[in-house]
Amino acid sequence: MNAVLIAVIVMLVLSLLRINVVFSLIIGALVGGLTAGLTLPETIEAFTGGLGAGATIALSYGLLGGFAVAISKTGIPDLLVIAILKLVKSKGESNKTGFVKVLVFLLLLLMAVFSQNLIPIHIAFIPLLVPPILKVLNMLRVDRRLIACILAFGLITPYMFLPYGFGAIYQDIVATQIGLSGLEVSLSDIPKAMAFPALGMVFGLISAFVLFRKARNYKQEEIEVSELEVEVKRSSIIFTVISLLAALFVQVNTDSMIAGALAGIVVLYISGTLRRKEADVLLTEGMRMMAFVGFVMITANGFASVINETGHVESLVEASSKLLAGNVSIAVLIMLVIGLVVTMGIGSSFATIPIIAAIFVPLAMELGLSPLATIALIGTAGALGDAGSPASDSTLGPTAGLNVDGQHNHIWDTCVPTFLCYNIPLVLFGWIAIVFVL
Repeated sequence: MNAVLIAVIVMLVLSLLRINVVFSLIIGALVGGLTAGLTLPETIEAFTGGLGAGATIALSYGLLGGFAVAISKTGIPDLLVIAILKLVKSKGESNKTGFVKVLVFLLLLLMAVFSQNLIPIHIAFIPLLVPPILKVLNMLRVDRRLIACILAFGLITPYMFLPYGFGAIYQDIVATQIGLSGLEVSLSDIPKAMAFPALGMVFGLISAFVLFRKARNYKQEEIEVSELEVEVKRSSIIFTVISLLAALFVQVNTDSMIAGALAGIVVLYISGTLRRKEADVLLTEGMRMMAFVGFVMITANGFASVINETGHVESLVEASSKLLAGNVSIAVLIMLVIGLVVTMGIGSSFATIPIIAAIFVPLAMELGLSPLATIALIGTAGALGDAGSPASDSTLGPTAGLNVDGQHNHIWDTCVPTFLCYNIPLVLFGWIAIVFVL
């Protein structure tokens, strides 16, 4: 049986059984390597050889987590929470509840979207903004699975469709890899090709509001607005804004989240907004909060290295193509599912594109797909699985923010809901776009 399928299935089953995701990835990689005929030392060598690729990401998230916690201690996020709580507790509470929910949903959605394009900080905003808002969400009895879906939508859809920030990086990878595989395409064609698949994500977001609309109770002591009253100095607000701008400017110009986070922390240090005697504790707290994400990303790179070493991605596609006998509809569906399986395993849409493009593009040309349809095939197959993968930062990020009080499970409250809401519509809308629209 195909080693890639076995490795991913083992990893997913163990994760669903609530085995730690890091252990699930390691065991899945070992099983996959051995199934492909690699010896145990060869499998371990391939796994450890791939770990280094995740170190940069892990350090980036660690520093961003420290930066986020440092900003949260300035009291600025609490001002937002206080304002919302006053709305909830004001007269006419029943009339205000719906408005406050819409306000919170819109705030989180816009921040998630902006984090990919306008302010490319990716998931760094989540540990800064989500934990304080949990107090409000608990009072409103909002199902956190809905929040996970809102955040996942904002983290994934923009890079699929909008050619800015992380979207520019993703679409450049798609165009480059398709070109290297023998089909020259224009970057300007990618948003056109991905428009209909992106509608699948919109459909999934709507379905999330339907599925998770009922109230859900979480443990929390009653919060009084007076308990949260904080005094924030004007200078703290000014220097916090400067630190955010510095982090953004440095990150954009150096293309490094590490440099960006460091720049923001330095501004807080120098300005005195971050007190030196508290700095070590706060930064360590932030890094600890994001450590789980970092470990998973490092391990996922080792998992991906083993999958590449097996060579079974190619054999999986070749075996599928032989069964197709030129049936375009079934061929496209199978390729989309393969993209889903690969991304679910390695946890990165960006890393999936090079793996599948070299195989899918020649097959798409053989099936007679148009250039736009081929772009939609590669772009959609790569994005599939980002929602729902236990190793994806699009699921790890929301969990990091929503589980600060231990009441949000990574697999059942983030991965499963986002998988159901987004991967199924994305397969359907992508398939329709490739076969019928483009």
